[in-house]
Amino acid sequence: MMLFLVLAPFGTFAVLMLIASPLVSLFGASAVALGTIGYDIARGKSVKALAAGAAILFAAIGAYLALADGGLDSRGIRLAVDLGVLAIALGSIVLRLPFTLQYARESVDSETAQRPAFLTINYVLTWVWTAAFVLMLLADIAMIYAPGLPLWAGVGIAFAARNCAVYFTKWYPAHRRAQLVAQSN
Repeated sequence: MMLFLVLAPFGTFAVLMLIASPLVSLFGASAVALGTIGYDIARGKSVKALAAGAAILFAAIGAYLALADGGLDSRGIRLAVDLGVLAIALGSIVLRLPFTLQYARESVDSETAQRPAFLTINYVLTWVWTAAFVLMLLADIAMIYAPGLPLWAGVGIAFAARNCAVYFTKWYPAHRRAQLVAQSN
C-alpha cells in the first residue's frame, strides 16, 4: 500500500499524459501528491519530502506552462518531471536525509530506526531509486533524440527501472535483516 501511495502522483501523471492535456496531467498529479500528504497527515504521519517535492514540482511546471507558455511539448514536460524527481532524490542524499528514510521510520520501531545499519539501508535504497530515475530520464532522452525508437522501448525501460526499484525496495531490507541476524548468532 505504501509504495502505491508513494508512486500514485507519478502514475497519475503518466496515465493522464496519455489521455489528457499536459496541464490537466500536471495539476492532476499535483493534486494526487497533495492528497497523499493529506492522507499521511490524517493518519498522524509526517509530510514526506518526495510527496511534497512532487506536489511542488508538478504545480510549478504546470504554472510555468500555463503562465509563461514556454512552448514545452509533452517530451519536454516529461524531461522536466524526470529532472525534478532526480533533483529531489539527489537533494535528499546531499542533505543526508535519504528520501526513503521517512517512509522506513514509520514502519519500524524506534530502536531499529536508531541503528547505523538502518540508515545505511536507506542510503542504498535511495541510491537505487536515484539510478531508476536516471534510467527513466535516459529513456525519455532517447525517445526525443532517437524518434525512430518505438514508444514501447522508452516505456519498457521506464517500467523496468521502476519495477526493479520496487522489487529491490521490498527485498533488500529483509535481506539485510537476515544478514544481521546471522551475524549476531
